Amino acid sequence: MDKNAKIYVAGHTGMIGSAVVRRLQVAGYNRIVTKPRQELDLTGRRETERFFAETKPDCVFLCAAKVGGIGANRAYPADYIFQNLLIQTSVMDAAYRHNAKKLLFLATPCLYPKDCPQPMKEEHILAGPLEQTSEPFAVAKIAGVRMCQSYNKQYGTRFLSVIPANGYGVNDHFDEGGHAVAALMAKLHEAKINEGPSVSVWGTGAPRREFIYVDDIADALIFLMNEYDGSEVINVGTGRETSIGELVKIIGKTAQFEGKIEFDHGKPDGNPRRFLDSSKISSMGWKPKISLEEGLRITYEWFTNRRGQPG
Repeated sequence: MDKNAKIYVAGHTGMIGSAVVRRLQVAGYNRIVTKPRQELDLTGRRETERFFAETKPDCVFLCAAKVGGIGANRAYPADYIFQNLLIQTSVMDAAYRHNAKKLLFLATPCLYPKDCPQPMKEEHILAGPLEQTSEPFAVAKIAGVRMCQSYNKQYGTRFLSVIPANGYGVNDHFDEGGHAVAALMAKLHEAKINEGPSVSVWGTGAPRREFIYVDDIADALIFLMNEYDGSEVINVGTGRETSIGELVKIIGKTAQFEGKIEFDHGKPDGNPRRFLDSSKISSMGWKPKISLEEGLRITYEWFTNRRGQPG
């Protein structure tokens, strides 16, 4: 990307989108275009088309999406498939019609099959049934990946899809509807503040995940936008697996929670294991910089300062 390129970040107030804006600014890009949801509804095709006609961005980071944890996905499956399909379709088609030079679509590791071989390689997409708790969201994201590839094939666009590992960090939603790290952090913090004797966590604690700090995701997205021109999906991970049980212990230590952690075996675990094969991006020269412990410390400090509570 040229330093003078006009860059539109869709979803700039979200966890990953806001990190992309921060990293672009640090890197010296000074023509960043953003638009809050209240002023631009990306689920509306005509509204999105009008925005692209007016702004004509050179590059697009498509980070806008409806996201959440297992509970939210189970409660609102129609919202997750409907809204994400509308956002993706509106933005990608508008980018094509108004000659954006490049678009990056943010996908998700839950689009891999439930019983996917580990580590998960990009070619494993659609190789088996999906995990049911996140299936509507995953189906929408698979459609987004295939849409990028189809537009490249038919129209010669330069649309790429990226699958980051489970992201966490500042600007997430710190409640039951948030991602795993944010939801657990909020729960443990509230229990500490209220001197609760215990905290209940969904599932057995056995599932293993790969967690990546949001600034590392943003750095990888900008790196790929500059260095990669293929149509094949690219995984972005850290190479470190952590069980949910281990994650809860680390968050508890970070939050200084001294109560008991109980696992509710009656609640779903979700996919038993998600570990990305990130050899493609590694071979290009990119590596993450922030460890899980450091990332959780930064995130917790941001969260408690935002809440106005002592850390």
